[in-house]
Parts: sequence; structure tokens; C-alpha cells
Amino acid sequence: MSAEAKFDEIIHAPNRLRICSMLSAMNEVEFAALREALGVSDSVLSKQLKALEDAGYLRVRKSPLDGRTHTWAALTPAGKAAFNGHVAELRRLAAGVPIE
Repeated sequence: MSAEAKFDEIIHAPNRLRICSMLSAMNEVEFAALREALGVSDSVLSKQLKALEDAGYLRVRKSPLDGRTHTWAALTPAGKAAFNGHVAELRRLAAGVPIE
């Protein structure tokens, strides 16, 4: 079953789109890995994760590892659905399919 094509302004911001793309391919991604992949500062990434979390698209988990607390991010089911719908809408737009 394909996702309903729907543009999502929360996901569309470039860094949030990239975050959702990375998370859609994995169960969970560690904060530092996201930061390095995006090439952004901790504060920029935190702000983007918070926007996704506030929308209900992301869940953040903190856990101790090697004597330090690490932060992990994962898409929620709502986040996966919103991301898939947004990608479907971008594909529709790129294909030049008119709005019905």
C-alpha cells in the first residue's frame, strides 16, 4: 500500500527532511551520527529534532553508554507515515502530475 501523497511543511525543511530520510532507513540513529552526517552543530540538530518531536514524528531516547549519556532518535509510526506521504507528494510534484 502506498502512502497518501501529502506535503508536510514540518518535514520539508532541509535538515528535517534529511533527518527523516536517515531515520526511515534505520530503527534508531545516535545523535552524534546524525550531527556528523548533517554537518551541523549540536544546537542546530537539537532544534530540528525538537521540532520533529513536538509534531509527534520523532521519539528521543537517552541511555548510558561507556560512562556517558547518549541520545538516540527514531521516527514514530506517525513520523514514518508523514515522511512517506511527503516523499510521495514530492514525487508527484516532480512528475508533473496535476492536483486532482
